Amino acid sequence: MPSLLGRISSAAQFLIVAAVVIECVVFALLSPSFLTLDNFVNVALQIAIYGILAVGMTLVILTGGIDLSIGSIVALSGVVAAGLLEKLAHEARLAILLATLAGVGIGMASGSFAGLMVTRLRVPPFIVTLALMTVCRGLAFIFTGGFAIGNLPLGFSFLGRGHLWAIPIPVVMMALVFLGGHLLLSKSAQGRYIYAIGGNEEASRLSGIDTRGVVQRVYLLNGGLAGLAGITLASRLGAGVPNSGLNYELDVIAAVVVGGTSLMGGSGGVAGTFWGTVFIGILNNGLNLANVDPYTQKVALGVVILLAVLLDRIKK
Repeated sequence: MPSLLGRISSAAQFLIVAAVVIECVVFALLSPSFLTLDNFVNVALQIAIYGILAVGMTLVILTGGIDLSIGSIVALSGVVAAGLLEKLAHEARLAILLATLAGVGIGMASGSFAGLMVTRLRVPPFIVTLALMTVCRGLAFIFTGGFAIGNLPLGFSFLGRGHLWAIPIPVVMMALVFLGGHLLLSKSAQGRYIYAIGGNEEASRLSGIDTRGVVQRVYLLNGGLAGLAGITLASRLGAGVPNSGLNYELDVIAAVVVGGTSLMGGSGGVAGTFWGTVFIGILNNGLNLANVDPYTQKVALGVVILLAVLLDRIKK
């Protein structure tokens, strides 16, 4: 049985990589500008925020949960960081440090709240995070009065628009987050516990695993990554925007599911999520270059999600 599961997992990985190659060929034929260095850099920057979020979402879904609030947490973290930068403009270096810590802290606090509601009060993750999505978005608009907070220090722009050896900083951050997620799931006891809980939470509890603690830490980490993504997005935009991150959760969940992580939990990983993120990023970019209207793009994304879920059911 383990060897059979391994072959199924390898086949799923091969399929998503093959799908990425096929869509690259198709979009290269449809648009001459697709196979350019500038466009590939653009795609990498576009998927960087989604990639950071997708790692946290992968961990949550592996436990059998879901998080609909990450887009709103991105917005709230970004505007809080921008607000601190505006207040402490005369202390630029200190302001950047405090703003970064505050943004990540907002995300961790939101994730911790969701984790407590899910584990202690047994509220379904869908309901908890749906409510949190609305609350965080509302707080972002209350905090800003509905207007973007701009005029941020130049040093803050490095996080979203800087480069490390010609590689954009957001892409470097995404790579580090994916690496950390892979090591967590494949090399640590916590990773084994996450898979076990997603497979059978009650059996995991009876075997001595602190299921509540593991799930709480997963939501905490997911919230922290959402906060980091929010700061990075605010840095890239040069402003804290209260309506930023709209519908990010849909694209992120799509990337995770397309990457082979089961919505039922217990199966998948960040390697597949990486390719799922690349697939969704290239799909959006290629459709834009092919001048496909946004409504049709939404239809295409929905079809991709449905096919991924159907393949997951067939696999099971």
